[in-house]
Amino acid sequence: MKVPTSGRVAPRRIELDPVCVIREGEEEYCIYPLDRVMTVLGKKWTLFVTAVLGNREQTRFNELLADLRFISSRTLTDRLKELVALRLVERKESQEAPQRVEYSLTSHGRALRRRLIPLLDWAIGFEAEVSNSVPAPAEAV
Repeated sequence: MKVPTSGRVAPRRIELDPVCVIREGEEEYCIYPLDRVMTVLGKKWTLFVTAVLGNREQTRFNELLADLRFISSRTLTDRLKELVALRLVERKESQEAPQRVEYSLTSHGRALRRRLIPLLDWAIGFEAEVSNSVPAPAEAV
């Protein structure tokens, strides 16, 4: 399944393979598997959509739109399509009339959401440290 990327994924460059590895103790982690995921997660609103979906079992489009008041319906549609294509979100259509569409995080989406928590903890501490270490702007004379 091809993920919409808007051409933003950097092509793999074999000559960079030796340096595109994170070494931690005896382990080595190639960063290339992050390309596809980060292309989608790095887009505005993606993490907000993931956060809201993870707070409920299932959510309808208009509920998401109401919760994320400043997102356009087009952007929400695009983010949901990208998350569905990555198999982080599941889209269920009911067979009743009128048709209902509900979205929920898949097991992969829930796992990603849980793994974001340590990153959020780090970011909160980092922001606090950086904002405390930045000197106050000098007053204009």
